[in-house]
Amino acid sequence: MSDLLERFRAGERRALARLLSHVENRTPFGIQAERELYPLTGRAHLIGITGPPGAGKSTLVAGLIREARRQSLTAAVLAVDPTSPVTGGAVMGDRIRMLDVQSDEGVFIRSVTGRGRGGGLAPALCAMAHVLDAFGFDLVLLETVGAGQDDVDIARLADTTVLVLVPGLGDGVQSLKAGTLEVADIFVVNKADLPGANQVVRDLRVMQRLMVGAAEQAPILSTVATTGEGIDQVLRAILEHRRQLEIHGQLTERTQRRLLAEARYLALEALADQLDEVLETLPAEDRASLETRQLDPRTLAMRLIERLRLSFPASRS
Repeated sequence: MSDLLERFRAGERRALARLLSHVENRTPFGIQAERELYPLTGRAHLIGITGPPGAGKSTLVAGLIREARRQSLTAAVLAVDPTSPVTGGAVMGDRIRMLDVQSDEGVFIRSVTGRGRGGGLAPALCAMAHVLDAFGFDLVLLETVGAGQDDVDIARLADTTVLVLVPGLGDGVQSLKAGTLEVADIFVVNKADLPGANQVVRDLRVMQRLMVGAAEQAPILSTVATTGEGIDQVLRAILEHRRQLEIHGQLTERTQRRLLAEARYLALEALADQLDEVLETLPAEDRASLETRQLDPRTLAMRLIERLRLSFPASRS
């Protein structure tokens, strides 16, 4: 471990890749490395890129990387891809679409398997982002799997959340749920050369005005990611959002909320693992009582919680 971490701190990309594998697979080595590297984090700008399937998120991310490099900023991408039903690994569609930028030494791209987690994210995404932060990347882009209308988890993990929309997905207003509007810091209407793009922009502006108690309205930008049109404006808006958070003293508060959300998720994940173990040893009479309706699920749930509570002192020892 010390040798790998030493090579990591020296900037060796192979060490970075190996360390990310340990962290993603949650090996004891990876968990210890998370703790060792955490004091080196807190400098990168974490950017969440989300939106429905087919919105062109990967093409947009590739364009943002090119623009960032033109501004001498280093960039890393964690692209959450669908899980392979054969190997359990990531189906690397996003990395294929970014092949032309991967050879740049200031760029690092990694596909991450979603492993069935909802919200378009992956279980180890936060920890892997910390590793990239510790390595020294200026920007860390977190690209979700094509997410649904109410999948807003990415906003809890990013400093800046970009929602990518496109025309031609049916009723434009239908895709603009209140929760999504509230968490997006920047809206990008991609494929703006297609019919209906202007209508999506108008719908967004109307929805923003209708929101009661809405804060300052998030910018709405149009892009054609395949040609690079509008990409510079998107990166400018992302960097300006971070600058405004710093100016108004909101970055610290947002970072604290993000880290607390991460801790909450990790705690729930650990509790779920323990709960699965308890359920495996559930007495046969309890299982039978459920079926015969002598025991209701809520009462059983309370018993499970009590068993978990009693198990904590033993696990700490």
